[in-house]
Amino acid sequence: MRRLPPSFAIAALAISAFGIGTTEFVIMGLLPQLSEDFSVSVPQAGLLVTGYALGVAVGAPLLAAITGRIPRKTLLLGLMGLFTIGNLLCATAPSYELLMTARVVTSFAHGSFFGVGSVVAAGLVPPDRRAGAVALMFSGITIATIVGVPFGKVLGDAFGWRSTFWAVTGLGVIAMTAIAVLVPRIARHQETSFLGELRGAMKPSVLLALTTTVFGFGGVFAAFTYVAPLLLEVTRSTQTMVTLALLLFGIGVTIGNMLGGKIADRSLIPGLMGILAILIVVLLAQYLFAAQLVPTLILVTLVGIFGFATAPGLQTRVLDKAGDAAALAATLNIGAFNLGNALGAWLGGALIDGGFGIASTALGGAAMALIGLGAAALGLAADRRRSASLAASATAE
Repeated sequence: MRRLPPSFAIAALAISAFGIGTTEFVIMGLLPQLSEDFSVSVPQAGLLVTGYALGVAVGAPLLAAITGRIPRKTLLLGLMGLFTIGNLLCATAPSYELLMTARVVTSFAHGSFFGVGSVVAAGLVPPDRRAGAVALMFSGITIATIVGVPFGKVLGDAFGWRSTFWAVTGLGVIAMTAIAVLVPRIARHQETSFLGELRGAMKPSVLLALTTTVFGFGGVFAAFTYVAPLLLEVTRSTQTMVTLALLLFGIGVTIGNMLGGKIADRSLIPGLMGILAILIVVLLAQYLFAAQLVPTLILVTLVGIFGFATAPGLQTRVLDKAGDAAALAATLNIGAFNLGNALGAWLGGALIDGGFGIASTALGGAAMALIGLGAAALGLAADRRRSASLAASATAE
């Protein structure tokens, strides 16, 4: 049988990424419905974001440890099967507690899929095209923020939030079929020790890079998690404007990914620090202009741009510091992204529950991003000390 071009297999992975990205982000636009249907507060509904993100953060390293010997294609099919079952459980959940459980089940597939999928995508093409292949796979998430999330919100508004999860369940079935048909079986390379990789991924420089990811990226979700109630209750807008905000955020994410990659290639840590500084300013402005519709829509777009412009630099930083443990570090960094999401969503909810108002979530996001900026500055200082030490040693010789 003739082997299909690599682009077909990468497209199958991108379809899967589209489904995963949709189910991760669409929940933000459905929080008011979920709050009403399950008779819980908006901050408590926001914990569905936290629960998913924590599931990714815990599930990624756990599944990496127990699935290392499973063939890549088989593992990808299994992970998308878990994703599909999880969304089916979300669509049929009779209570808030069971919906939370279903979200956590779904999240377990997230981190491992992107870790394994990156390896598969890179292995399908020549070395000089690997970054492009991985970027193409991750474009599924970008497209999800532009198409999947707004469409899921419109579907939920028209037919109820359960219809959105039924649609994502269907996406899971399509993705599994695409992987089964289009992704070839890939011979495994020499086995590596999980404990050996774990030691490499636990180096102080890697941990500092992971900390930068948690707080630098997490600030986005302290604010964005509550964008629907912000527009409805503070800006006094409509559900249509919530859908528009989700679409604008998705466009911002697309621009941010491209912009961040170019900046990271030119100047990794200084560029990342500049992006984080701008993100802090944008979040502060979102707090100040929360009652005004047009500025809020513009600022939501800018949060998407500068929030996701951090992603390429954050991922590259972790890979640079991990060395031979790069594969595990990539998976852990996906967990770190989602741990940041969880902390951000929790912080935003805590601020609302504390009586500071929905608009204050942007202040919480700015504070998290400031911590991320500090961690990046510590990393840059460590790099410079190391370079100075190496230069001094070379001079002495």
